Amino acid sequence: MATNFNKLSERDLQGMIQNAEKELNTRKDKKRKEVIAEIKKLALSIGVTVEISDIGNKSVRKGKKVPPKYRHPSDPDMQWSGRGMKPTWLKELLAKGNKIEKYAIKK
Repeated sequence: MATNFNKLSERDLQGMIQNAEKELNTRKDKKRKEVIAEIKKLALSIGVTVEISDIGNKSVRKGKKVPPKYRHPSDPDMQWSGRGMKPTWLKELLAKGNKIEKYAIKK
């Protein structure tokens, strides 16, 4: 199945990539399940039970997104949750002598 990628539109290429990634993930998941089943089977054959955690392939950080606490005064798309490093825009405003409370999002 030779495909001439030069003749495909960007949209078609993106669709092919997404389909290929989906198929690859499906195959990886299937293989992972097969290997885990084989490990459990082998362990059981010697009288041992195993519990396999599958966190290596998934994000360890779980939870909901933190809502923004601060907003740029002239660009509402520039926001900061108060976690992690301060964004450059906020550092610059604070360096000018402004107080952080001035940019707090009122609830």
